[in-house]
This record gives sequence, structure tokens and C-alpha cells, in this order.
Amino acid sequence: QARLIMESFEDNPFLPKFYADRSKYAFPLEMSFLAERFHQTFDQIPKLDLFHEMTIADYHVSKSMIFAGITLEKEEFGLYRKFFEIMYAKLPKPDLLVYLHRDTDHLLRNIHKRGREYELQIPADYLEEVQKGYFKAFRSFQEFPVLVLDIGALDFEKDGQLFEGMVKEIDRDYPVGMTVKNLEV
Repeated sequence: QARLIMESFEDNPFLPKFYADRSKYAFPLEMSFLAERFHQTFDQIPKLDLFHEMTIADYHVSKSMIFAGITLEKEEFGLYRKFFEIMYAKLPKPDLLVYLHRDTDHLLRNIHKRGREYELQIPADYLEEVQKGYFKAFRSFQEFPVLVLDIGALDFEKDGQLFEGMVKEIDRDYPVGMTVKNLEV
């Protein structure tokens, strides 16, 4: 019964270029994602919705800093951080951030299953660096709680009850900080 906000990435002209030449396209890619995430969050989340009790987004704008910290050179990252901090101060904070964790092998299988041509050459070490970035960021969050669900090899497409179990875990009250739960059944 929630309003859903999905991250927009399909029309980003820099994404395929980034995977072809990371150093050349990292800054325009990260800036375009920051602008889009800010726009979506600023425009959609604070609006009152009489038909939905809550809003669920499949991302949080903080992922912009995580990816930028990995992809940008030091000077670019410094400039990027300034823009991020200005925008972030104006955005609402979530009541809870939920991170669904999978190991790198499962992520690579999902990427290949999804079949986006420009993603097929993503190296495992890049995904591992992204995951480390998320966990480092989660440890520093003080404004809202973070729930990390290790979903291992669970297949939500094949077993709908797994999804219901995950929803029950998320529906609990968690203190500010990082909580790690293993959903392996």
C-alpha cells in the first residue's frame, strides 16, 4: 500500500559511455545521477499522498556519494561533494534505509540475467568496492536507521513467501545505526 519511487537510469546517456571509458565519463555520469536523484527526491517524497500511507524508493540519494567516492578523481570528488552537500541539506531523510546485500557472484549472475549490454563487462572488483563503500557509509549514518538484509541466494521471483518474510523484518522498529539480519531460511 505504499507509493513507489524507482530510480531513473534508462535514459542516462552517460551510463553506457561510463562502462566503456570510466575515467572520461565518471564525472558527467555522477553529476547526472545526482541531479536526477535530487530532482526525484525533492519533488516526489515530501508531497502529501492521500492514497498511500508511506513512500518507498529503490534508492537513497546517499548512494551518489558512495559511487562518486569510487569513480571520481580527488579534485573532481571535492567539487562533487560541494554540490552534494548543498542538495542533501534540502532533502527529507528516510525513516529507515534498507540495504539488500548479496555476494559479488550473485550480483554478477543477476547482471548477466538482466542482459543490459553495457553492464556485461562490469568487473567483480568494482562491485566489491561498491559494497565496501556502502558499508563504510552505513557506519557513519546518524540521521536515520539502516537495516542490512543479507539475502544470500534467495530468489524472490520463485518464492513469494520470501518477500513477505522480508517485509516483516523491515516492518519492525530499529534503532539508529546499522543492523544486520541474515534472511537465509
